[in-house]
Amino acid sequence: MGQILSLEFEQQIAAVRELLRTAVREHGRVVYANSLGAEAMVLTDLIATFVPEIDMFSIDTGRLPDETHALLARIEARYGRRIRLVHPDARALEALLAAQGTNGFYGSLEARLGCCQVRKLEPFRRAVAGYRAWVTGVRREQSATRASGAALEWDAGHGLYKVSPLLDWTEGQIWHYIRARQLPYNSLHDRQFRSIGCAPCTRAVEPGGDGRAGRWWWEQAESRECGLHPRVRAAAVRTPA
Repeated sequence: MGQILSLEFEQQIAAVRELLRTAVREHGRVVYANSLGAEAMVLTDLIATFVPEIDMFSIDTGRLPDETHALLARIEARYGRRIRLVHPDARALEALLAAQGTNGFYGSLEARLGCCQVRKLEPFRRAVAGYRAWVTGVRREQSATRASGAALEWDAGHGLYKVSPLLDWTEGQIWHYIRARQLPYNSLHDRQFRSIGCAPCTRAVEPGGDGRAGRWWWEQAESRECGLHPRVRAAAVRTPA
């Protein structure tokens, strides 16, 4: 059975819905970059239920876990809505593999960022072309590199507004919503995978440990980003009341 949500939490959820609606009113074409993580299940539910005019896409890097592909099918079955999949450019991927080999990204930060560039960043840029704003599920507590953003800000790196409705949510609140609404989620979460990306770059973490410690675990913590959320803060704009 689902859990009962407190009035305070219901108000917090309502604020997320209103921010999403405000983004559509003010910017017109808005798209959600669905990461298929736990936060993504909350935003998928709110967008599909209350703000369906927001488009959705997900990036299939070619290295996603089988469990992530299985989740896609469950989401589409629940909401009757397909999530557009965006893939790496075939020629760029061929060149990457020729230069690095299959798992060359383990060799250096430069190689790993090059892999993310081809498999994730370039497909992302194609996917958001023509939109005025994009929605993301980043949260402050995920890492130091994500702690200084604003819920609505100009993303100079990508040339459109960035909307982060869950920025001040805790991981506990994310899972409370998932359980209360009985939402589908990636089964890897049940095996201590708290942040999920490409299969070779993701592993389980110790209970109570850093939620993103399982991403690119062979690197220093400050470098564990793919490039979608640069550390240089974008220009913040006032979030409408």
